[in-house]
Amino acid sequence: MQEESKWLQNLKMQRVRKDKFFKNDEKSPLPEDEKEEFDGLDYFEPNPDLRFELELNEFDEKNPIEVNDTAGNVRDMLVWGEFNFQIDDCDCTLQAYKSRVGEERLFVPYKDETNGQESYGAGRYLDLYYDRHQTKEGKWLLDFNRSTLPWCAFSEKYACPYVPQENWLEVEIRAGEKNYEH
Repeated sequence: MQEESKWLQNLKMQRVRKDKFFKNDEKSPLPEDEKEEFDGLDYFEPNPDLRFELELNEFDEKNPIEVNDTAGNVRDMLVWGEFNFQIDDCDCTLQAYKSRVGEERLFVPYKDETNGQESYGAGRYLDLYYDRHQTKEGKWLLDFNRSTLPWCAFSEKYACPYVPQENWLEVEIRAGEKNYEH
């Protein structure tokens, strides 16, 4: 119980920091004319059942794929591995990507049944870093409560990769950031 309380406290602090960054930082993706009235992002209620400690099924062969983005560009990525888990008795698989060998981050974009209604229509992202999201035993902390909107949800000046069809989930992920209303 104490671990869950610490997790919840950390999650809330992370959200406060992000809201301050969005409102005040010059690198915020918000257009300048929206910052003054911005009073924070909308989030689903924290849900500890949508936190997983998982093995990454890392692929021996890291196949390249091309991913289109919102500006019409094509991005090259490597399919690094996949996570397997269950939500509401539904078997789910998400692929993890890297833009290059040696990158210290796994990129896990996904779409779910909340997209286009409660969350951004094009999907949401999870960024997993070796130093912050991997346990001593080598498992990964896949926490959907930390799901973020791509920055193109806030401004057309950003180009964001679309979610590959392999990462379209047929369940609701009611965790993380909700849709942003301009």
